[in-house]
Amino acid sequence: MRERPHRYRRHASIESVLEELGCNGLFSAEGAAWAPQRKLLMHSLSIPHIKAFYPSLKATTERLYPRWQRAAAHGNVVEMTDDLKRYTVDVTSALAFGEDPRTLKKHRGVIQEHLALIFPMLTNRINAPFPYWRYVKLPRDCELDRSLIEAHGYVRNMMSRARERMRDDPSELPSHLLEAMLVMRDAPESDVTDDQVAANVLTLLLAGEDTTANSVAWTLLNVAADSALQQRLFDSSRGVLGSAPVCPDFTSLKQLDLPEAVCTETGRLCPVVAINSFEPLEDVCLDDITLPVGTKMFFLNRAATLDARNFSNPLQFDPDRWLHDGSRPRTTHDSRAYRQFGAGPRVCPGRHLAAVEMRLALSMLMANFSIRMAVNPSTIREMNAFTMVLSAMPVHLSARTT
Repeated sequence: MRERPHRYRRHASIESVLEELGCNGLFSAEGAAWAPQRKLLMHSLSIPHIKAFYPSLKATTERLYPRWQRAAAHGNVVEMTDDLKRYTVDVTSALAFGEDPRTLKKHRGVIQEHLALIFPMLTNRINAPFPYWRYVKLPRDCELDRSLIEAHGYVRNMMSRARERMRDDPSELPSHLLEAMLVMRDAPESDVTDDQVAANVLTLLLAGEDTTANSVAWTLLNVAADSALQQRLFDSSRGVLGSAPVCPDFTSLKQLDLPEAVCTETGRLCPVVAINSFEPLEDVCLDDITLPVGTKMFFLNRAATLDARNFSNPLQFDPDRWLHDGSRPRTTHDSRAYRQFGAGPRVCPGRHLAAVEMRLALSMLMANFSIRMAVNPSTIREMNAFTMVLSAMPVHLSARTT
């Protein structure tokens, strides 16, 4: 990971398939195309930018509260993954594109219905023995085509509205990532195209929606089974939130270490990014094994996090291993083995936003509700849909005050 992008790249099939889908943005860009996009996204998703954006983050999180209140009052089952995906898309859109789609206020016709098809089909096509879809379209390929038309139309319309805002007030500096990308696109002698801008917008929507939402959903599977942990989360969250339903400010958010530790420990046991894939760009030698250029290499992230050399009692779900508050003896804990957000120059630019979203969503949930599974947890399956996701996460919520 430290030697990307100069010595290793992702599998070439990832870039080619994403290019076909119109999603070849920062995630899959290689070579000279990668660096300028990286610089732009790292700035837009930096801690100072997220801190300035916190009031909007808080407002979006507040929409989850009445939604879950109604479900608790009526005894309705909540499919948490769906709600969390709406939440993360609303956050990503508002932060990076200056538009709030308010999908948490809608029942149908939301962009997630189309985004949900892209990652599973991406996995299928990357791993296909040959590109059959270029010769014959199966029903699932036709469905993907329809969703891509909708998703790209959504992105292009967003780009058009951003250009209109910029034309109306040309003296203003870019106020969000999309405007900054359009400024770079329109600069003299720019190599950036509208297609590249659109690909990065769609990449951010996909990545911002899927990984964080499923990380919190996996966390709830552990929390629902542990009433003592729920009480600790309630006490911790309510101690920071006071009487407010949502964490009131960014400074207070930094005190919510237990919710983030619970999410991080879940990610150690059930990583959403379970596999990393690389190809060497030159002949390399690893542990006396020569690997020619182009060799496909797979790295399983969970193997390191379940290794007792890296974490004591590695099979035990223990959020406290991430707190290190001096209340118990220090155990084996090598955080370098945790690679949920990658590492090196291509570390995930959205990791800070993901941490804030996880703290916000889980603290709001635990400060206001208790949670129990609506199905037998043994029926929930782990599925590889490019990221590692749950087959379902249906829960019952109950309002709580103590």
